[in-house]
Amino acid sequence: MPSNPVFKVVFYNRNQIYEVYARAIYQSEMYGFIEVEEFVFGEHTQLLVDPAEEKLKNEFAGVKRSYIPMHSVVRIDEVEKEGSVKVSEVKAGDKIAQFPFPTPAPAPNKD
Repeated sequence: MPSNPVFKVVFYNRNQIYEVYARAIYQSEMYGFIEVEEFVFGEHTQLLVDPAEEKLKNEFAGVKRSYIPMHSVVRIDEVEKEGSVKVSEVKAGDKIAQFPFPTPAPAPNKD
């Protein structure tokens, strides 16, 4: 196991799928959330700039820790090195667009 692991976190947020990389992930003390810290963005040594990565870099600029609801998390993987971050739009027909949310139990029948 590497001494400084990197995690790929894929989660759903406002009809978009975010794929980000972070060095620390914890179960939050706030019930139903995970904590994501130390976001990792690729270093640009080339002239080519990825607009999706720049958008996410700006969105998470100054963020020390992010709390993500567990029901929004699609997947968390420990990877050997970070890749490119992505933001994908969810179309109306995509199956991930409808997450199952808890519903109250039906009232018992009074017979």
